[in-house]
Amino acid sequence: MDSKELLKVVVEAADSKRAEDIVALDVQGISLLADYFVIMQANSERQVKAIADVIEEKVEEAGFEVRNVEGKDGANWILLDLGDVVVHVFKTETRQFYNLEKLWSDAPLADIDDWIKE
Repeated sequence: MDSKELLKVVVEAADSKRAEDIVALDVQGISLLADYFVIMQANSERQVKAIADVIEEKVEEAGFEVRNVEGKDGANWILLDLGDVVVHVFKTETRQFYNLEKLWSDAPLADIDDWIKE
């Protein structure tokens, strides 16, 4: 399975728990860390945790490895290291503070619109 398939699993799982403003940055030509950075937000710590939990569950069900999960205790920013895809689940205020999209502004957006239900 490739990183694009993993990206699809992540986006669909996040969308199923109503993650807001999901963005996937294609960092393949910019970073050695991963192929994609996925950034999303939720309005409460409970929802941040629920989104991270369902992503972890669906990724494992699809046969991918969850290498590491950081930040579940505080739930303001949970990072899931899935190897080729790194997922950032933020509480809304925390996302605005760190503004990762600006930090990685050289990365083009990956097209994930087909995986998000309106």
